[in-house]
Amino acid sequence: MPDRTQLFADVLAGSSDRPFATSAWQHFVGEEYDPERFATATVDFVRSWDWDWVKINPRAVYYSEAWGSVFDPDDYSGVIPRLVSPAISGVADLARIRPLDATSAPALAEHIASSRLIREQLPDRPLLQTVFSPLSVLLQLAGLPLYPGDVVYGSSAAFTHDDLIRQDPDGVHAALQAIAQTLAGYVSELIKPVASGGAGLDGIFYAVTGTASSGHFDAESFATFSRPYDLIVLDAAKDANVVFHTCREDSHPEWFTDYPIDALHWDQFLPGNPSLDEDFGVTPVGGVSYDLFAVGGDRAEVANQLERTLTSRPRRPFLLAPSCTVPTPADPDSLRALRDAR
Repeated sequence: MPDRTQLFADVLAGSSDRPFATSAWQHFVGEEYDPERFATATVDFVRSWDWDWVKINPRAVYYSEAWGSVFDPDDYSGVIPRLVSPAISGVADLARIRPLDATSAPALAEHIASSRLIREQLPDRPLLQTVFSPLSVLLQLAGLPLYPGDVVYGSSAAFTHDDLIRQDPDGVHAALQAIAQTLAGYVSELIKPVASGGAGLDGIFYAVTGTASSGHFDAESFATFSRPYDLIVLDAAKDANVVFHTCREDSHPEWFTDYPIDALHWDQFLPGNPSLDEDFGVTPVGGVSYDLFAVGGDRAEVANQLERTLTSRPRRPFLLAPSCTVPTPADPDSLRALRDAR
């Protein structure tokens, strides 16, 4: 069996004899509100497909649960539980967002525990926990959609992204600072060795989920409301591996070329995005558009995009992966094609 940890490190360093390392991830609806069941589902998925590296993919709302947003774990729309009550129901609620201790805040402590369980069962794989950016978390706390055109299941927010950001910019910055400080502490616990009480992970998968491509933030406003707080969280991961994800079309990977990251992930096949052979000075991550992995999806297009990806990076290391979380359930033949590409 190949040394997956060394392979991952070599690919990130651009020195691998094998040009890429492969992974995919999905949500485990029905298992993700219990740390032991979630860990088991994650480990089973990784072992079933023999992925080279692991993006731990917890429930998408746990960040906002940490500050008091409430979701119904028995009522999902797709892979998102119904929002019962947001932590921020109006601009005045920004003042309620304070720094948390990651080891005692239930939602964060739960994911430190599940990460440790996954580490115990997968000692031979690079493990990265998913961490949303503070700006993404802030929008989620307010029940606002992270992606253009999306609707938050259960949300009745009577204000917009602009209302939240523009009416009280000082309050926004204070809330973002609190979120960033909390997530930095959380990251430190994730990458701390198990022997020292941490989860023993290899790094994080850091996602500016939707905020770079939403249309609500141009380069200047993103630099104001995201970048300073991204860097606080990323500084906590400076001794670990960071795979950085910017999502969907017009996702502006060029905004992040000077971030302290090891790999940069975007969807090369969507409008407004560069191809995977664009040189941003870090290891690129890409492969096949995530939605093609749906059951009944276009397997011929999966094969086509896979071939285009492989031919775009001859002898140049990269991480092979879908452009985002694959559907639940996913088409096994499409996952097999991804895995067998190596």
